[in-house]
Amino acid sequence: MLYNVLMNKKIISSIVFVSLFCVASFAFAQSITNPLAGGGVNNFGQLLAKIAKGVGVLIADLGVVMIIVAGILYLLSAGSPERITKAKTALIYAIAGIAIGLAAQAIVDIILGIIGKQ
Repeated sequence: MLYNVLMNKKIISSIVFVSLFCVASFAFAQSITNPLAGGGVNNFGQLLAKIAKGVGVLIADLGVVMIIVAGILYLLSAGSPERITKAKTALIYAIAGIAIGLAAQAIVDIILGIIGKQ
């Protein structure tokens, strides 16, 4: 009995909640503006380019940190061939990450040019 009452309350409150969102969408439908226009973004291509630029900078910064970590690994290897190999591998991946991070904007521009969205 109590379970049925609680379920009915959940169902009724869910219906009320959804209906309020429906009413609110009708009320504000005339005043919705582009939320991205203030940032200079007017279409999907520009949004993708801005995201790629931000992610590219983040990846490049992490690559610089990884170069420092690879240097520390190399210094702490104490002549161990396995640890030197790990440090060299970390350095190679860090350089590859920096290259990809710096090329992120160009990659997105090329893809948008291919699909014709620019």
